[in-house]
Amino acid sequence: MRKAVIAGNWKMHMTCAEAQAFAESFKPLVAGLPSDREVVLAPPFTAIASLSSSLAGSGIRIAAQNIHWQEKGAFTGMVSAGMLLEHGVSHAIVGHSEPRKYYSETDEQINLRARSAQKHCITPILCVGESDSQREAGEAEKVIRRQVQQGVDGLDHSRLIIAYEPIWAIGTGKTCEAAEANRICGLIRDWVGYSDVVVQYGGSVNPGTIDQLMAQSDIDGVLVGGASLDPEGFARIANYQPV
Repeated sequence: MRKAVIAGNWKMHMTCAEAQAFAESFKPLVAGLPSDREVVLAPPFTAIASLSSSLAGSGIRIAAQNIHWQEKGAFTGMVSAGMLLEHGVSHAIVGHSEPRKYYSETDEQINLRARSAQKHCITPILCVGESDSQREAGEAEKVIRRQVQQGVDGLDHSRLIIAYEPIWAIGTGKTCEAAEANRICGLIRDWVGYSDVVVQYGGSVNPGTIDQLMAQSDIDGVLVGGASLDPEGFARIANYQPV
């Protein structure tokens, strides 16, 4: 049975002190979570060690916001799997729309990142999703299918999470209708060809939308941006009650 993964991507937010304060407020709010779900937090690289220490023994997992495919080398600004493992990182986000857009990350590079993560027993959270113009042009499924097929090439599907994040819904306040998000998540599962692959939805998820999203048959969790910065709000998301 697929376990729901509730992940928070802090992006470029939270100092070490702020991350520690978040952890102290958040831990008691999710102490009694049902066993059918797990919580993952992705702080900026600088706060990983602090947050990992603050969350020790809580069961809350730590993710990196990216990962390089090389072990070491002249890659200024990059972080390797070994550097992340040293601080207890268990997951790594790859292929988020922001690195795709701002740093021109390709499907090939994203696949290399995911392969490196799995090689070091880190679970990749592979992000896929279409832009507003691509959806309006009727190309959403074509774009997402290409991202999925190239992204999962050579990966162990049993150690993989895919996050469907329509770009037009990220940080805009727009949330894809639950039924449509569910349809796309189901298509992604079919394209992967592995019925137990975990498929999340992401895009302006908040405490007001979580229950309906998690009631869908093919949505196995969420990747949350801004709403994960508030410990009470994110705890409400983690403590969802499907309707």
